[in-house]
Amino acid sequence: MEEITDLVAQNLKRMREEKKLSLEKLADLTGVSKSMLRQIERGDSSPTIATVWKIANGLKVSFTSLLNAPQCDPTVIRRSEIHPLVEDNGKYRLYPCFPIEDGRRFEVYAIEIEQGGHLSAEAHPEGTQEFLTVFLGELTVRVGEQEYRVGKDDAIRFRADRPHAYHNSGSGLVKVSLVIHYSI
Repeated sequence: MEEITDLVAQNLKRMREEKKLSLEKLADLTGVSKSMLRQIERGDSSPTIATVWKIANGLKVSFTSLLNAPQCDPTVIRRSEIHPLVEDNGKYRLYPCFPIEDGRRFEVYAIEIEQGGHLSAEAHPEGTQEFLTVFLGELTVRVGEQEYRVGKDDAIRFRADRPHAYHNSGSGLVKVSLVIHYSI
């Protein structure tokens, strides 16, 4: 987990400096306190998924651009080499496979959610869409006030520029592929 903390620290500082933003201005853009941003940049704090999303949205960058080092081509991604982001006491695991880079406007994740696991996500930038495919189990997706059940081998697409949530209300593990497409 220390490696992710270090990557977020390095990427956040680099991006903030590239955009010529003070910590105070970045705090205004992200809704994350100046002191928390300072701790993250120094590698003294490991941010939650929600905090990384706030920072990414404020900087108008992809979520994974804060988490990953640039990749070479071709690239084989070994699951054992991906450090998952963990929420909901370990019941929700997000594996960033392919970050946005070189002008691509999408990123790819693998998600595992244990029985009863849940994640609420804030709205992404305007025009963002999510494409989820369930490979194991059944996933409940809430977009706004509507809920959708998505079973094994089924998929759902929705505008992710509004609050949304994922929940495993089934009896076993849920495995999902997630593609996030940004319009910007």
